Amino acid sequence: MDVWLLRHAEAQGGAPSGRDEERELTPEGLARARAVARGLAALLPPIEIVLASPFRRALQTAEPCARALRLELPRPLPVLMPGTDPAEAASELARGGWRSVLVVGHQPLLGSLVGLLVFGDGRHEVPLRKAAIARVTWAPGGAGTLEALLPPEILEKLGSRPGSRPPSF
Repeated sequence: MDVWLLRHAEAQGGAPSGRDEERELTPEGLARARAVARGLAALLPPIEIVLASPFRRALQTAEPCARALRLELPRPLPVLMPGTDPAEAASELARGGWRSVLVVGHQPLLGSLVGLLVFGDGRHEVPLRKAAIARVTWAPGGAGTLEALLPPEILEKLGSRPGSRPPSF
């Protein structure tokens, strides 16, 4: 299974309601999410589904990706909320039966999930910057391979090159 993991883009420091799950992306974060989505689509990954934390900032990052990849709107997945055990998220991915999935969520969960998928232990966190993507090939129950770790600047450049065709994964 190809697992693409995307950390949400820059979000507000707080929501008017004070609830963390309602924090939205900043205008810069929204622009970066759209640019990263174009870059991801330029890679031509065979992603089947977009899964996202139900928190607003993750969904706002995931929606442009789903549109750019011409997929259905992101499916909110509670096991991608902050504070969740990465083993629960990995179990949900294994149950899904997808060949390729984009997971949009939060740090440190995503970094711990990368560590779990690659090293078999979520304590070996691979930190992800905001709007950065990691790609892991993973066989549920086995060790995975970290295939790529792309900062948002690279994705933005890939998405802004008219007529160019970057390598597909």
